[in-house]
Amino acid sequence: MLKGFKDFLLRGNVIDLAVAVVIGTAFTAIVTAVVNSIINPLIALFLKADAAGQFGIQVPNIYGETVTFPIGDLISAIISFLAVAVVVYFVFVLPMNTFKAHVEARKGTPAEEPEEEPAAATESELLVEIRDLLKAQRGA
Repeated sequence: MLKGFKDFLLRGNVIDLAVAVVIGTAFTAIVTAVVNSIINPLIALFLKADAAGQFGIQVPNIYGETVTFPIGDLISAIISFLAVAVVVYFVFVLPMNTFKAHVEARKGTPAEEPEEEPAAATESELLVEIRDLLKAQRGA
């Protein structure tokens, strides 16, 4: 049981996944800081914040109070997601795929499969060949 667990851990996929989670978490903190310090102020230039500090479209409800649709939070979340996805792709996925392709190319192409022999001639084709050979022998 422990041997199977050890093999699972040392397979490589678990290590790669753990590294990706740790780096992804750290990078998410960076993206959140960038969004909060740069993107949100840019959104605030165009949208007014409500009393709770949410940026978005403010619409009065039927009682005369103002309701804010937090579009700023949605835009921030989308930008955060796209930034993390782009960095993970270009920093982890693309180099790993390139490395794997390079390793596969270095190993060489797999041994070429032997060419298939032509299908065996049918009985009638063999008889035709024998006939032609006999004719050629008689004619000579």
